[in-house]
Amino acid sequence: MTLDTPAPLILIVEDEPKLGQLMIDYLQAANFRTHHLLRGDEVLEWVKKHSPDLVLLDLMLPGLDGLSVCRELRSFSDLPVVMVTAKIEEIDRLLGLEIGADDYICKPFSPREVVARVKTILKRCQRTPEEARQISLLKVDENRFHASWDDKPLDLTPAEFRLLKTLAQEPGKVFSREQLLNHLYDDYRVVTDRTIDSHIKNLRRKLEILDANQPFIRAVYGMGYRWEADICRLM
Repeated sequence: MTLDTPAPLILIVEDEPKLGQLMIDYLQAANFRTHHLLRGDEVLEWVKKHSPDLVLLDLMLPGLDGLSVCRELRSFSDLPVVMVTAKIEEIDRLLGLEIGADDYICKPFSPREVVARVKTILKRCQRTPEEARQISLLKVDENRFHASWDDKPLDLTPAEFRLLKTLAQEPGKVFSREQLLNHLYDDYRVVTDRTIDSHIKNLRRKLEILDANQPFIRAVYGMGYRWEADICRLM
């Protein structure tokens, strides 16, 4: 780490103030920056604003429990998460890891062990600064038939949802109207190429209502359409 590179920022989410302070003391002694939150429902907004390098996340928290926090974090970020809990049953351990936690520390623990785990995980998950600070603006959930832009829900028809998924999964690629029609309907109905134009117009309008600064979908004269919006941003 050079003099110009800030020390890794560790977010400690622990509702026991004394235990939280103990972790702060040991992590700062190991040259980490720290921030301490007491409630689970404060985590998501703080992470989006400050982009920590790792989260030490207690399981039992007021506001929102640790498993729910971890699940929500994984919907927009892959930053390392270490679950910290007094629950030592195997099912809790497995559940914590299955929802995306990178490690699991059981109370009571040695603060030195926490520091060692943090160092190991940060080394294993080391990413470039830009990669570490990217969040996804576009989320498309096929199972729930739900799409959102910058956490703002999009109210889409089935045809618009399929068009969004097709275009956004290959940004920059030009899709002809015929190619888009092949992704549009499951019942092989007979429609004209201009049907695509109408759906694209409606989809573009709904997207631009949420973010007027993005180009989203561009028409390529004589060829078709392509997705041009940045689907991630740097935090």
